[in-house]
Amino acid sequence: MRKLPIGIQNFEKMRKGGFIYVDKTDYIHRLVLEGAPYFLSRPRRFGKSLFLSTLKAYFEGKRELFEGLKIAELEKDDPHAFEPYPVFYIDFNRANYMAEGALEGVLADHLSEWEEIYGDKYREESLEGRFQHLIKLACEQTGRQCVVLVDEYDKPLLETMDDEKLNDHNRSVFKGFFSALKSYDEYLKFVFITGVTRFGKVSIFSDLNHLNDISMDADYSGICGITDKELCLCFCDEIKAMAQGNAISQEECLDRLKKMYDGYHFSKDCSGVYNPFSLLNAFSKKDFSAYWFATGTPTFLLDRLEKAGFDAKIITEGNLYADGYELADYRVENPNPVPLLYQTGYLTIKGFDRETATYDLGYPNDEVKYGFLKSLVPYFIHDEDSGNPLDIRSFLRDVRSGKSLQLKERFTALFARLPYTEDEKWVERDFQNVIYIVFMLLGQFVHTQIHSSKGRADCIVETKDYVYIFEFKRDKSAAEALSQIDDTGYARPYAADSRKVIKIGVNFNSEKRCLDGWEVKNNLN
Repeated sequence: MRKLPIGIQNFEKMRKGGFIYVDKTDYIHRLVLEGAPYFLSRPRRFGKSLFLSTLKAYFEGKRELFEGLKIAELEKDDPHAFEPYPVFYIDFNRANYMAEGALEGVLADHLSEWEEIYGDKYREESLEGRFQHLIKLACEQTGRQCVVLVDEYDKPLLETMDDEKLNDHNRSVFKGFFSALKSYDEYLKFVFITGVTRFGKVSIFSDLNHLNDISMDADYSGICGITDKELCLCFCDEIKAMAQGNAISQEECLDRLKKMYDGYHFSKDCSGVYNPFSLLNAFSKKDFSAYWFATGTPTFLLDRLEKAGFDAKIITEGNLYADGYELADYRVENPNPVPLLYQTGYLTIKGFDRETATYDLGYPNDEVKYGFLKSLVPYFIHDEDSGNPLDIRSFLRDVRSGKSLQLKERFTALFARLPYTEDEKWVERDFQNVIYIVFMLLGQFVHTQIHSSKGRADCIVETKDYVYIFEFKRDKSAAEALSQIDDTGYARPYAADSRKVIKIGVNFNSEKRCLDGWEVKNNLN
C-alpha cells in the first residue's frame, strides 16, 4: 500500500511523509526563468494550493525536498539555484468571509507573522502600509528581492457575492492592499496568484496590468491536475489494484477512470487532464464515485443559474460557446453564468473554432455532468418535505420493467412540484428542464437520446427489453403527441428490433400546472 496524498496540500509534508508526488517542478523552472508576475485560475481542489506550496519551498531554498525531481536536474549547473528569498505567502482559505471584518483579520494575521521576522515598527499604519514596509524591510535585511504567493485570492469575493455591500467592501480592501505589488515592483523577485475565478474590476488585475494570466496558456495546461501520461507513470500499481477490486481488466479500469474524471481542457489545443482529488479518492476506495462533486456545489452558483433562467439543455445540445474574453474575465454584475460555470469547473473546453475565435463548451466528464444535473433538481422541482424530489432509481426500475403507468404517476408528481410563476416563459423553461434532467440522469444507466432537432422524438430510452419513444406537448393533447410519433415514423428504426417498443404521448397543462394527458401505444404501426 502506497501513501496517496488525499487532502495533502503541503509540499514539504508530502515529500517528507513519503506520499506519491506527481512531479510538476519543471513548470517552476520555466516560470522562474520567464520571471513575470503570474495569475492562475483552476477549479477548486485541483492542486493550486499544492503547487503554491511547492513554489514556497523552492524559494525558501529547501533543496533537499527536490532531490530526484525534474527541477533538480534542470538546475544542476546553476550556481544560484535554490537560493533562499524572503517569501510572503498569503492564504485566503483561513476564514468565513461572511463575517464583518473577516478579510481584514486574515490580512492582519499574516502581517503580524511577518512582523515577528522583519520588525513591527510600522504596526500602527494601515494594512497596505504595513505590507509595503514589510516588503522593503525584508529586502533591506536579506539583500534579496521578495517573493509574494497568494492562494485562493477570490474566496472573500465568491463567498460574499450575494451581499453587495460586503463584496464591494472586500474589493476596496483588495485595491489598497495589493497596490503594493505594483508600486513596489523593484523589491519583488516573483509574484504568483491563484484563484478559482478571475474577477474583473478587482485591483489585482486592474492595477497589475503586467500580470501574466497563464490560465488558458497551452504551455501551462497541465500545471495542475493529472495527465494520461502521469496517470500511467505514477499510478500503475493503483490502477492494477482498482481493476482487481472491481473485477475488470486494467484497460476497462482506465476507460472508466477517463469517462468519470478526465476531460478538463484549459487551452484550445491541449490534452485533457484528470481531477486529482477525485482520482486519488477513487484509488483509495477502489470505487468509481463522485468525490469532487460530493464536496459541495457552491450555493451562489446555483442561485445565479436560477436568476439567469438557465436552460440545462443547452450544454449537451452543442450550442454553448464563448470567446476567450468571456471565459477569462468574470464580473459579478454579468447576468451570463457561462464564464462562472467554466471557471468553477462545471464546463470545460470541448473544441475551438479558429474562424470565429470561439470555444465550444461542455461537461468535462460524467462525475460533473450527473452531479451538476442532480444539484439543479431542487431549483426546478420544489419539495416541501425537503426530501429527494427526484428518485431516479425508481424511474429506472419502472423503465426497465416496462411500467408505463408508474412512469405516468412519477411525472405527474414531478410536474406538480414545479415552482409557481405567472411568467409563461419560465413555465415553459421549468417544464422542459424537468423532462431533460430526468432523462439525462437516466442516461447513467440506460441509453437515452434527447431531442436536438426537428424530425426526432423528444426522447428515446433504450433498455435491454424495451424501447420507449416519448413526445411531450404543452397545452395541446397527448393524442396529438402520440400521432406525431406515428406520423413522423420515429419507431421505424426499431422495426426489426426484438425489444418491445412503447410509444408515449404526453401533454402538460401550463394553466393548471399539471400533466393532464398520457397516452400509450405498444406496437410499431
